[in-house]
Amino acid sequence: MSDFHLVDPQGWDYDLQSVYSAYMGYFQLHSIPWYDRSWGHLFETFDEFLGFSWPVITVTDSWTGRAHIVTRFTSIGAFVKMIKTRFGETLPTVDNMLKVTPFETSQRHLRNVNDWATYRKMHSTLSAVALAAFKARVRAGEPKAIREVWAKRDKTFLAVDFEWSERNTSSCLEWGYAAVRCGHLETVGAWPPVPDTNYRKGHYIISEYVDKVHNKHCPTYPWQYAFGESQVITKTKLPQIIQAVISSLVSPDSETSPNQLVLVGHGIHGDMQRLEEMKIKLPHNVLAIDTAAFERTLFNAGERGPMHDPKTGKTRAMGATLSLGGLLHSLSIDVQCALHNAGNDAFMCLLAFQKLLDPEGTVAPDVRNKGRAVARASSASPIPRGLSASPVAAYGMYLSPTPSPQTVFSGFAAIVPPQGLSQSQNGKQDRPRSQVLKPESSQSAKGPPGVVNLSVDEMGGVRRMPMRVGSGPLGRKGISPPSSGKEDKHGTSAWRLSGSMKAMALK
Repeated sequence: MSDFHLVDPQGWDYDLQSVYSAYMGYFQLHSIPWYDRSWGHLFETFDEFLGFSWPVITVTDSWTGRAHIVTRFTSIGAFVKMIKTRFGETLPTVDNMLKVTPFETSQRHLRNVNDWATYRKMHSTLSAVALAAFKARVRAGEPKAIREVWAKRDKTFLAVDFEWSERNTSSCLEWGYAAVRCGHLETVGAWPPVPDTNYRKGHYIISEYVDKVHNKHCPTYPWQYAFGESQVITKTKLPQIIQAVISSLVSPDSETSPNQLVLVGHGIHGDMQRLEEMKIKLPHNVLAIDTAAFERTLFNAGERGPMHDPKTGKTRAMGATLSLGGLLHSLSIDVQCALHNAGNDAFMCLLAFQKLLDPEGTVAPDVRNKGRAVARASSASPIPRGLSASPVAAYGMYLSPTPSPQTVFSGFAAIVPPQGLSQSQNGKQDRPRSQVLKPESSQSAKGPPGVVNLSVDEMGGVRRMPMRVGSGPLGRKGISPPSSGKEDKHGTSAWRLSGSMKAMALK
């Protein structure tokens, strides 16, 4: 097997083992006593059949994704010709051999197999060949492969996003992530995931650059994280934090099966490049999904219907790529948060990904009444007051880290509204939440004012959750009761939390 060279996979489409099996079936069907013929020893075992020394390569079928050891039709003809030359009999070319369509387009290693030991050794590599092809199919946005990953409900999907300086690409301004542990949620009966409570999320602002480095072409909004508390850290801590987040979700590396972790990003090539530059360790079997490529493939296949740009009225062309804001707009996701904030972008990217796969079961979160809280280091700049989400930011142009020849549009609206929207969009009822989350014993559970009975967090666990959190004294730790008979600006008596107790109540 060491003597081989590269060949084009085109024309290598007949599974070698199926060639032997097809001839044995032909002999049986036509009652041919092959065991009495002079060439019969070539069919006594598959090992004897391999004695012809077959030229083969390994490929995966473009539809099934299964890996095969294949040979050419001309090699089968050479085998038949050999029997006629040596034994004087002509074997027909059978028509029930397994023919595959290779997924691979790059050159493959050519090997010659002439015994069972060589074939078995080559066969042991098929799982790795299938995994490599599956990773490529997922990365390219193939709907069948991505739906297969989602349908298993055993993966952890981690959406990541970086915001970098336009003048110095080595300066990271923000990093955000959002993750959903589908395997855990499926185990506890909390399916489909509820983004507002089942997504684990985070947002980190680099203290050395905040309010000092500003992007001119594509402004960022570091102080407008809408889904929790932003954390201000030094740039030296960011790689350590990213590695810890990934390590908490990843499974061991394997050459034969995909990892439990699946990375998600809108234009994920740039994010993967940043992770590599920061020397973040990722197992080789981690799948990566580009929501831009996935949506574009769905549109090219006609699964998203015709679209037009609401600003210009132009019809979307085949192969055009939507920005993240345009993708959200096309999915009728109206969440009032600023994009080009790394935490918001990661959360909304994961939300759009889930919406593409499960439009009926995905419920968009309501962030209009959520506050903007920041955990600041001593070196951090104060939070600017009076900032609000900008419509321009929400539907801004998506800028790929690497220039792409494909057209990028800022936003499209579907001419025909997509099916399976929430009740507020088309009158249909949302899918009910799992009753596993509402045991009978919880109906009579009591709690302090401002606390709901039960909720499912991003880990899939059941716990008590506060409805609203007041702004208690910064120096105190614990819960201070509400003032007697007074209500906050929302009309609800809210318990005030601060310090470590606030983190305990929310997590």
